[in-house]
Amino acid sequence: MTHLRILLVDDHEVVRLGLKSLIERQTGLEVIAEASSQDEAVQMALAHKPDIVLMDIRLAGGSGIEACREITAQLPKVRVIMLTSYAEDEMLFAAIRAGAMGYVLKQVGGGELLRAIEAAARGDAALDPTLTQRVFSEMRRAMQKEEASAFRDLTPQEMQVLGLIAEGKTNREIAQNLFLSEGTVRNYVSSVLAKLELANRAEAAAYAIQHRLKDYI
Repeated sequence: MTHLRILLVDDHEVVRLGLKSLIERQTGLEVIAEASSQDEAVQMALAHKPDIVLMDIRLAGGSGIEACREITAQLPKVRVIMLTSYAEDEMLFAAIRAGAMGYVLKQVGGGELLRAIEAAARGDAALDPTLTQRVFSEMRRAMQKEEASAFRDLTPQEMQVLGLIAEGKTNREIAQNLFLSEGTVRNYVSSVLAKLELANRAEAAAYAIQHRLKDYI
């Protein structure tokens, strides 16, 4: 393992002592500084520029998430692993948005924590296995929300027209399918192109497929 310099951040001295003892038994790992608060964590990170910051998500008088945000903004090469006693979805995603490379429950064994440190050092996400499914579920929900928002300006009828455009149907065929006049269909097509800021039917078809329109009509 490459020599890794680690900053420990926890407002409980006993926890820091335990973590330091575990870490420094491993060849190639060195605790180069400790901190007990949000401000101190940022100051120590800027002063020592560690490879890894192992930080409690809840700090007395501050937040590990805010410290993570400040550290990663100023020291983008530093990898931050958040430690927590609770598997809270809100905190998990807040930590990821703040730039954390890992999110590990304090209940894990020493071996798992060390593997998380190694993963973060490689630039890989270090996520507690019990939380992985939550992340993927949230990612799927976010993708679905983004896809649905792609059609938020369209009326249900315009979405139907766009779906038929994506199937390669002509205005006449769309009119027959939806029991509309061709003139009305032309107006709908023009409206769809204008709202989505697209140049032609081919772009509209590609847009509908890219954003999975069929899932929403």
